Amino acid sequence: MLEEVSFTVPRGSRTAIVGPSGAGKSTLLALIERFYDPDDGRIELGGVDIAALPRRVLRAGIGYVEQHGHAVAGSIRDNLRLAAPEVTDRQCREALDAVGLWDRIDREPDGLDTLIGDNGIRLSGGERQRLAIARVLLAEPPLLLLDEPTSSLDSRNEELFQRALETIGGRHTVVIVAHRLATVLDADQIVVLDDGRVHAVGTHTELLEHSELYRELARRQLIGAP
Repeated sequence: MLEEVSFTVPRGSRTAIVGPSGAGKSTLLALIERFYDPDDGRIELGGVDIAALPRRVLRAGIGYVEQHGHAVAGSIRDNLRLAAPEVTDRQCREALDAVGLWDRIDREPDGLDTLIGDNGIRLSGGERQRLAIARVLLAEPPLLLLDEPTSSLDSRNEELFQRALETIGGRHTVVIVAHRLATVLDADQIVVLDDGRVHAVGTHTELLEHSELYRELARRQLIGAP
């Protein structure tokens, strides 16, 4: 349960949400997508109360990537066009390049026609994650919600994922639930949740100085903090 949660996410910024298990991080994302509505208070998107928007309209403006990037059996192109059926091959290549995946696909003899198998089995976990981000980028949502996107990635794929985030920075507003320290270091702001409330808000440097809870989470690298 979330109570008295209040913060502002500037347009085009990256906001990381961190906190102990059960603090309410994923609940917050669910509220933004209106899987349910708050009993009190409101969430505004561009100054508009999202409760006034039809869910279909709201979600059309949100790109969501979860912990395990999903893919469908078919080609790279098929997967990218799930979000935007009319996109051109050039747009597909640009999206893949933005997430650092085009060089990998370009080495395949069939390029965008490369078949990736059931749930993208021919791709690594990190490649599936970046493919998922490329897919939502093609839909051009103003808001990206990333739910623990690096928790299952090795260090190399996490680094590539971070580069992808830097590439799209400024063009999209990003809210990311993070369980790894590297994911939050370059965030414009970090919101620390604890027991359903906002404990602190600031940059990594500011929170290290002023938040004992954040220092402890950082010491544990934000992973599996009880």
